[in-house]
Amino acid sequence: MTRPLKLVLTEDDGPIRERLARIVGEWDGAELRAVCANLEQTLAAIGANEIDLLITDIRLPDGSGIDAIRFLAQKQPKAEAMVISVLADERSVLAAIEAGASGYLLKDADSLDLIEAIKDVMAGRSPISSRIARVLVRRLAEQGNGPGGEEEDKPSLTEREMDILWGIAKGFTYGELADKLAISRQTVPVHIRNIYRKLQASNRSEAVFEAARLGLIKL
Repeated sequence: MTRPLKLVLTEDDGPIRERLARIVGEWDGAELRAVCANLEQTLAAIGANEIDLLITDIRLPDGSGIDAIRFLAQKQPKAEAMVISVLADERSVLAAIEAGASGYLLKDADSLDLIEAIKDVMAGRSPISSRIARVLVRRLAEQGNGPGGEEEDKPSLTEREMDILWGIAKGFTYGELADKLAISRQTVPVHIRNIYRKLQASNRSEAVFEAARLGLIKL
């Protein structure tokens, strides 16, 4: 039996902290080693516990979650870090990723998204919200590695697959996509698997990011 993941959660807003702690606490795949409200508590928790994952906000009352990510990288280099924040500006996003964050979600993520994001991070993937993907795509384009840079072979998606790709980029559920496109709900996952395969993506965020990077869609 796989042991539960050991997590530290940092969020300064009380109600949001309780909500996130409840979501993780109700999942049998993880064990919360510490729930922190500021940077000082987070650094102490990282120093006192061997953990698998740090989930942190960026803006904290006594500092930045980015400092916690850097501290984690020094003390426990095998551990992962993921940001959940309201901040979606380029400076914050890039600083968090450069510090070692493997995922970056905005605080509108629901319980399923959060647990799936944790699983993705621990599986070596990088879950990101679509607005964060937009920031990264823009930076890639500025560096000449994204749309407008060196020409790159683009996968061929069918018209239906493009419709569904636009839908998942906008956050629609499978049911909503089926209703909007007037197709069977059973066929939506089939199209999405084909999209993931063609874009070499493992989840919704990676598919949206890759499609935007290749210029197939504009976020």
